[in-house]
Amino acid sequence: MTATAFFTSEQRRVQMGQLRSAALYCRVSTGDQSCERQSRDLQAFAERGGFEVVAVFKETASGTVTARSERTKVIQLARDRRIEAVLVTELTRWGRSTTDLLHTLQELEAYGVSLVAQTGLQFDLRSPQGKLFASLMSALAEFERDLLRERIRSGIAAAQERGVKFGRQKGQRVKADRYETRVMALKRAGKSYRAIAAELHLSKNTVMDIIHRVNDRKNSPG
Repeated sequence: MTATAFFTSEQRRVQMGQLRSAALYCRVSTGDQSCERQSRDLQAFAERGGFEVVAVFKETASGTVTARSERTKVIQLARDRRIEAVLVTELTRWGRSTTDLLHTLQELEAYGVSLVAQTGLQFDLRSPQGKLFASLMSALAEFERDLLRERIRSGIAAAQERGVKFGRQKGQRVKADRYETRVMALKRAGKSYRAIAAELHLSKNTVMDIIHRVNDRKNSPG
């Protein structure tokens, strides 16, 4: 009795010596010391999975940083059609949030690139499973946004009950108060309104307002 083996297209490519080009993306979390372990694990995973590693990117900044420079480079490789997959140890290393994850997966999809986790899960939004995954993430992202909005509203309401006031209060001039000393020093040095505004990156009207208010205080009786 003979058995028939069925291979995926990726497995057939590996058998024929055709490897999928991939970039490795490592990111340290608060408890990690470096990306080296992630890099070693992903290198081994790539070899087992039939991927040709064309680049390794190591992100050392915190996940709270809006712009991840190394991840941006990975996406640029995808945009240039130089990779077919991005390998990560786990999904949380790639996405900052559900919304961010969905957005970047959709961007990778547009370039024909899959995100592959070390667990073996492949996030390809073109497949039926990927489309279902995207739908679930979209619903979760909307839930997160609603939850955040509700928390903000609840926080504001609780603060207002404690007497906290939001926004600029009547008569408050935050920028003017902050720059008053420097504006007046430059004015005494003979600088023009325009020169002071340019040096402090303020509008000319703001500079004039500060100087006029200071002069009014000096000229007021008492």
